[in-house]
Amino acid sequence: MEETYLLNVEGVKKKILHGGQGELPKLQDGSKFTFHFQTLKDDFERTVIDDSREAGMPMEIIVGKMFKLEIWETLLSSMRIGEVAEFWCDAIHTGMYALVSRGMRRIAEGRDPLEGQKHRCGMGNMFDYHSTGYEDLDELQRTPQPLIFIMELFRVEDPSAYKRDTWAMSKEEKLAAVPVLHSEGNRLVLRREFAQAAAKYQEAVICLRNLQAKEKPWEDGWLKLESLVTPLVLNYCQCQLELGEYYEVLEHTTELLQKHNDNAKAYFKRAKAHAAVWNEREAREDFQRVAHLDPSMAAAVKKELKQLGERMRKKHVEDRKRYQGLFQSGQGL
Repeated sequence: MEETYLLNVEGVKKKILHGGQGELPKLQDGSKFTFHFQTLKDDFERTVIDDSREAGMPMEIIVGKMFKLEIWETLLSSMRIGEVAEFWCDAIHTGMYALVSRGMRRIAEGRDPLEGQKHRCGMGNMFDYHSTGYEDLDELQRTPQPLIFIMELFRVEDPSAYKRDTWAMSKEEKLAAVPVLHSEGNRLVLRREFAQAAAKYQEAVICLRNLQAKEKPWEDGWLKLESLVTPLVLNYCQCQLELGEYYEVLEHTTELLQKHNDNAKAYFKRAKAHAAVWNEREAREDFQRVAHLDPSMAAAVKKELKQLGERMRKKHVEDRKRYQGLFQSGQGL
């Protein structure tokens, strides 16, 4: 189709390149668009800035979740499934594109899209940066200009039709998801499916951390959320102990103890991880802290220390034999 027409939005033109199927999708808050896109400059060469096909992944956005480039929701809402359309958008709609593109490029490169950002709104972050890290995006940031978006809409899913990513949930949805995920994790532990259980605990922690980011540290709201985070982190660490991921346990228990240095269970799990990787001194120190903080765990600590001593003696014997063998072998040459 060659017909070009204006959407009922100032500064936007649309040209349908390939017609879609059926009626316009019925959208609701939380509906998900999946689509491919190209972004081009409005110059003689129609210079390509981004192409999701080259990046190897389609784009997804959620209706009503304040995607930084708000105009995209408007453009996609005008499309049918299977439609390919070209949109010309004036600079009044494209000022945030450099920031959005920067995040998408980082994801495609396997990097954290939020790396280095301050905890501020998107526009505030844009003024903080002297450079996006990409020369062409720096130009767009310095000089906002009209852009052309070519979009192909694959599907539109209702909120109930797909698993909601944590970031797409409302505050109420996140709070409601936490006890469900905690319960599912506990059920999987009973079945000794530790990797799956760890994933459930981790997802619940992410929900709570996202909510905590909007609270002032150590104030009531933050502390209430932290009280929910702590047992989930400990459960996650127990799963990682079972899976032999000892350095993962060391990382998370140490982070927890930096905030809560009186948590005996965190010291106990960290001590077991230290013992597993032959950090004898650190393991003994942590076990002793456990016995001091929680006398009811003294028997468990005594048992662990006995096992640690036996393992270390056995290791020393094996090491001596190994070194003697190497020395004798070297003399025989």
